[in-house]
Amino acid sequence: MNKVVHSRKSDNYSTPSTFFGVLDDAFLFGLDPAASPLNAKCAKYFTEEDNGLGQSWEGYGPVFCNPPYSRVKYWAAKAWHESRKGVTVVMLLAARTDTKAFHDFIYEKRSVWIWFVRGRLKFGGEKNSAPFPSMVVVFEGNDINAKSKLDRAMYAWEKMKGVKNAK
Repeated sequence: MNKVVHSRKSDNYSTPSTFFGVLDDAFLFGLDPAASPLNAKCAKYFTEEDNGLGQSWEGYGPVFCNPPYSRVKYWAAKAWHESRKGVTVVMLLAARTDTKAFHDFIYEKRSVWIWFVRGRLKFGGEKNSAPFPSMVVVFEGNDINAKSKLDRAMYAWEKMKGVKNAK
């Protein structure tokens, strides 16, 4: 059993590097607000001690956030509010469409785009895939090209994974 993904003892698992690379190629991220020195994906990041939920995300460029999954509702709310201030936020989340956070801040919201990732990701260098599907949620902010960037990342990932008829 993948203890890091299944356990609430730790939310500090790393986004798969190749998956992040595909997203970063499209968005050129400047901030990772939910990181640790061991799993940060951007040169500028906020740790738990920095409290990324209490910091402004403005002024760093596009933001990448793979939040602690035990606190998604707070991070999704923060991403939505930051996007209203013009910040583009890209989140990697478990595709849990039955949650309050999904319905309150993501589903059918203006300028919010969703990519349901085909298959299961392997987090933190684990040998087993996550026990849940993933989704990438883009809060557009002021980036009117955010949807096309997401489409480009999705196409690149699916092509890399050998998906026939990648869109």
